[in-house]
Amino acid sequence: MRGLRLIALALGAAAASAPAGADDVTVRARALHRAAIVVDTHLDVPDQLSDKWADLGVRGATPHFDLPRAAEGGLTAAFFSIYVAGRYADRGAARRALELIDITHRAAEAHPREVVLAGSAAEIRAAKQAGKLAVLMGIEGGHAIEDSLPVLREMYRAGVRYMTLTHTNTNHWADSSGPFSDAGFDAKRHAVHGGLSDFGREVVKEMNRLGMIVDVSHVADATIDDVLAVSRAPVMASHSSCRAISGVSRNLTDDQIKRIAAKGGMVMINVAPAFLDQKVFDWYKAAAGKLQPQLARLRKELAREPEKLDAAISALWKQAGAPPRAPWTKVVEHIEHVIQIAGEDAVGLGTDFDGIEDSPIGLEDVSLLPKLTEELLRRGHSEARVKKVLGEGFLALFARVEAVRGQLAAEPPSRAVLRR
Repeated sequence: MRGLRLIALALGAAAASAPAGADDVTVRARALHRAAIVVDTHLDVPDQLSDKWADLGVRGATPHFDLPRAAEGGLTAAFFSIYVAGRYADRGAARRALELIDITHRAAEAHPREVVLAGSAAEIRAAKQAGKLAVLMGIEGGHAIEDSLPVLREMYRAGVRYMTLTHTNTNHWADSSGPFSDAGFDAKRHAVHGGLSDFGREVVKEMNRLGMIVDVSHVADATIDDVLAVSRAPVMASHSSCRAISGVSRNLTDDQIKRIAAKGGMVMINVAPAFLDQKVFDWYKAAAGKLQPQLARLRKELAREPEKLDAAISALWKQAGAPPRAPWTKVVEHIEHVIQIAGEDAVGLGTDFDGIEDSPIGLEDVSLLPKLTEELLRRGHSEARVKKVLGEGFLALFARVEAVRGQLAAEPPSRAVLRR
């Protein structure tokens, strides 16, 4: 590989000499995207590399990401998800998190000329100036800290800069919205704590003190309410879309989006087709209803064998056939919806690439992110607004979280302990 900077220079040259017939919006979009800070707050690259190690410098390293495609997509900063599946809860969750952190470090360190590990808004800007990709980390699944605030602090020291409080499983201190594959997508059976437990509130406050962003993707509605009441810093949903457009319980209601924005936080749009398009979601609901008896039987038979259960559920879903896919322009609809109800500072990109099986038609991987810039300009959004959506909004959020950390610098580390 000749390096990310050479690829970026080549892309810049291509943008500067747009093909004959390219209209003004296309030319402006290419220049804007090339100059902008572009942040994706959720990529499941480490989980893919844990299944099959690959050199990120080689095209096709993972289904949706590699360094050549990141350069083509103009990506400035990528948050690699430290995704700890629910089957690791009480079964070595912290170890799994550390293994994925190690994978992230190894993948980045293999390309020192193209990639830099980052941990702050300033370091993302420095990476842009250096022509490098900034790689950051966010834990997905609060059970990864094994109910230990010292472990949380060690994760921060290892480079983790946000934590999704739950995954599809309710943990010992926070309620989840539940697994996407449940028939009817009923989250009620995951309501154990009524949102956050007392220890969960301590987790949020300690994250504020550390400067770790609190992520409310995957959590129950009651958990969002508690987080917004407790957090002293802005929060974000790292990979969620709008429930008003697609009724997935993992998406956010308009009221939630408004309250997150009012606290200085953001919603980062997930590009999974069911999250984008009600028609796709309806297909999943219908399929889940048909599969429910078999799903219930598997959960009962394999309750003590979580790895086998995950594999069996995955195999069962394949029997349902191929779901429909959403058009890529649905991503822009979700962006515009957040802007309409909560303002241009409240929305960004958290694609969930490499964590989703299907992608929108026309937005198959990170290389195609510039299409969003062009479409937003075509719909009349200003260049300043588009820059906020691409990454400037997130950097402002990150800076606000860092500012709260500074305000709390004199506060001692929490000594709270979960007692069960």
